[in-house]
Amino acid sequence: MTHMLPFRKSILIATFAALLAPALLAQQNVPPAPKEGADVAAGPVFPKIDPADFTATSPTSDEVVAFLKASWGYDQSRVYQVQRISKTSVPGVASVLVVVGEKNNKQLSALQFFTMPDGKHIITGGEIVTFGAHPYDDNRATLLSRADGPSEGSVSKNLELVEFADFQCPHCKEAQPTMAKLVADFPNAHIVYQSFPLVRVHNQAFRASAYGVCVARIGGNADFFKFASAVYDGQAGLTTDDSTTLTLNSAVTAAGLSPDKIAACSTTPETKAAVQAQIKLAEDLGVNQTPSLAINGRIIPIGGVPYDMLKMIINYQAQMDGPAQTTR
Repeated sequence: MTHMLPFRKSILIATFAALLAPALLAQQNVPPAPKEGADVAAGPVFPKIDPADFTATSPTSDEVVAFLKASWGYDQSRVYQVQRISKTSVPGVASVLVVVGEKNNKQLSALQFFTMPDGKHIITGGEIVTFGAHPYDDNRATLLSRADGPSEGSVSKNLELVEFADFQCPHCKEAQPTMAKLVADFPNAHIVYQSFPLVRVHNQAFRASAYGVCVARIGGNADFFKFASAVYDGQAGLTTDDSTTLTLNSAVTAAGLSPDKIAACSTTPETKAAVQAQIKLAEDLGVNQTPSLAINGRIIPIGGVPYDMLKMIINYQAQMDGPAQTTR
């Protein structure tokens, strides 16, 4: 499993929030495939809709469908029906039930969420999730203004992919070939490496991030990615203070920079503040595990997502989103 912060609950149950994260699909109570020879060509048959189940004035069925399209539209095999939008005992809070199926599979599953009085959020599985036809816009705006890590690819930010990673996280190391594929397959993407050291579980992660900040500041983007590759290659050395020094200095040398100069830079208040700002950005966005990838503000865990599905999500998000609104 991916590395997660200990102070936040992960989305691990069969809820709408779980379905928003493709990597977690296997953790739901997904209906089993039909038996061999079963007649599934017609797909699922949805229950009859009862108008008496729609007692809430907000949200409307159209608003729920718009939200589902924004969240699930990349998956052409998924079909669904809004089954209920009912009042609750709490003013302004509605209970929404959605019946979900897959084409060519007659079995159905049901999931529920609660919309909040502000009309902009839902609660599901103990998590607060942004609701609406464009649920990732606020995240996108935040990243456009604050994701200032080393970058590669296109200068244009119309498609921006922001990787949140921790140099000491084994699954972040495993994700690097995937990121390399994305660089090759999406030359139109602006791809950012945003350090997110999980300091409560990785004792050398902050220090490695500080080195990375200095490498990027002094050497630039190209030198940073050489450094990052070398750090991940030598990740096993990020254990004790002495072995970490050797590993990081070796990576700095591989990037063609001075280890002494980078080491001195890494301990300055300015550099420490930069790392803290990176951590705060991730926390403000609700990122709770590494590696995670923000696709124009849509945040998904990288680990466990089949590459073809990841490409589908990126292509869909790029198609749905307009040009980046930024002055940077």
